[in-house]
Amino acid sequence: MTEHPERSAQAGGRGTTFLLPSVDVVQLITADGAAAPAGDHKADYPMPNLETLLAGYEQLVIGRRVNDQAGALVRQGRLAVYPSSHGQEACEVAAAMCLQPRDWLFPTYRDMVAVLARGVDPLEAFASLRGDWHSGYDPHEHNVATQSTPLATQLLHAVGVAHAAKLRGEDTVALAICGDGATSEGDFHEALNFAAVFHVPVVFLVQNNQYAISTPLVHQSVAPSLAHKAIGYGMAGERVDGNDLAALLAVLGQAAERARNGGGPALVEAHTYRMQSHTNADDATRYRSDGEVAQWVLRDPLVRLEKYLSDAGALGAADKDRIAAAAETLAKTLRDGLNATTTPDPQDLFRFVYSTPTPQLDEQGRSLAAELAATPTGATS
Repeated sequence: MTEHPERSAQAGGRGTTFLLPSVDVVQLITADGAAAPAGDHKADYPMPNLETLLAGYEQLVIGRRVNDQAGALVRQGRLAVYPSSHGQEACEVAAAMCLQPRDWLFPTYRDMVAVLARGVDPLEAFASLRGDWHSGYDPHEHNVATQSTPLATQLLHAVGVAHAAKLRGEDTVALAICGDGATSEGDFHEALNFAAVFHVPVVFLVQNNQYAISTPLVHQSVAPSLAHKAIGYGMAGERVDGNDLAALLAVLGQAAERARNGGGPALVEAHTYRMQSHTNADDATRYRSDGEVAQWVLRDPLVRLEKYLSDAGALGAADKDRIAAAAETLAKTLRDGLNATTTPDPQDLFRFVYSTPTPQLDEQGRSLAAELAATPTGATS
C-alpha cells in the first residue's frame, strides 16, 4: 500500500493503525464525577485545564436552560417545533469550543446549543423554529451554517468549505455534526470519501444518541462502532464518551488541530443519549423503556462536570449563582422576544429569493401588493 505523503507524517510510523479508534471509549471524567482511570488513550488525550472546563460548564448550564425554556415555549404555542438536545449538551458545547473564530460549524436541527455557544444571537437562531424565517441569522457573522433538517446534507457543505479553504491556503477547519441516523444516508459516505481522498481539514462529529427517531442503532449498522467506519475511507476514527465534556474537548480539539496542520479529516463518534423525545411531535415511550432512560440519567454530562469541578475547588456557590443568573437572563430574552407579536412583510416572499429579482417575481410582488391594497383592513379571505 502506498501512503499519501501527508498521511505518512500523520501516522508517525505506525502504518494504518492510527486510523483505528481507541480500544476503550475515551473518557476523562467518569459518570460519578471522578477522574477516569488510566486507559489506552491517556497519553494521547490529557485533561483540559480547570479554566477551560469551568467555561464549558457555564455553557452546559446555559444549554440546559435553553432546552427547558424552548420546551415551555413550544407548549405555549410560541415555537412550532423544538428538537431538544437535553442530555447531549456536552457534545454541543465541545463542538463550539474546539473551533477558532475563523473555523466553520455545520450544525443539524438539534444543535441549537452549539449554535448559541458560537455566539449567534438567540432570537435570530430561534426565528426559523418559530416560523419567521428559513434561517434567522447571517451564517457569515459567526461562521455558523444554517441548521440542517435533511439528514447528512450539511456534511457535504462542510467538505466543500474545507476543500475551498485548503485550495486558498487558509488554515480554516470545518466541523460538521450529524446523528447516528445520518450515517445510513448516502450523503454521509460521499462526504467522508471526498474528504479523505482530497485530504481536507474537516472533522465529522457523530452524536450517537442511540436512536434515529424510533430506529435503534442495531437496526442501522453492525460495524464494531460508527467510528470504525472511518478506516474504510482512510481517515482516523475515534470513540469518545459524549457525556464527558473534558474528553470531548480533548478529542475534538486534537482532531481540529490535526486537520488544521495538514493531518486530514477525522470521524469522531460521541456516545450519548437523547433524554427527551425526538421532537415535541414524538412519543419516545412507544419505542424505549423508562428503565433505559433512567440508566442514562445517571450519566448526565452537567452533573458529572459539576461534581468534578466542585471537588477540584474550581466551582463554588458564587460561581453557580453567577452562571445560573446568566442562564436565566438568556431564558428571559427568549421568552420576551418570542412572546412579542411580529407582523411579517408579504413582500419578503419575493424580496429575498434572488439578489436581483426576476421579472416574474416582480410581477408577482406587484400583483400581491395590489390585492392587499384592495382588501379592506381586517377582512379575511
